[in-house]
Amino acid sequence: MQHVIIVIHLMLVLSLIVVVLLQRSEGGGLGIGGGGGGGGGFMTSRGSANLLTRATAILAALFFCTSLVLSIIASANRTPTSILQGGATQGVPGAPAPLGGGEGGLLRQLEGAPAAPAAPAGPQVPQSQ
Repeated sequence: MQHVIIVIHLMLVLSLIVVVLLQRSEGGGLGIGGGGGGGGGFMTSRGSANLLTRATAILAALFFCTSLVLSIIASANRTPTSILQGGATQGVPGAPAPLGGGEGGLLRQLEGAPAAPAAPAGPQVPQSQ
């Protein structure tokens, strides 16, 4: 389902880009020129502007809708977590241990740990024997 919506979304993006580039800008741009003459041509300048403006609005609305649907689908499988609960990080490998609470808290580990030897004051020079 998600893949189908992504393909539709990408087709909307490409068509929206094309429609925007086809619109006549103030300088002429890539707009579809409707040749000056007095006849009622198929794509007159006013008719093409209305058509391209409507197409842009419709494509933008569809793009917005597919974006919302994709974000809803992506967030459907997520479970909410709380940073206030200490139990959420205990099962995660590489996560820091809780400071005070719990069975294996950092303070409890430090209470039972043997004292570390004092660090040397300066760099040690190897001595020959």
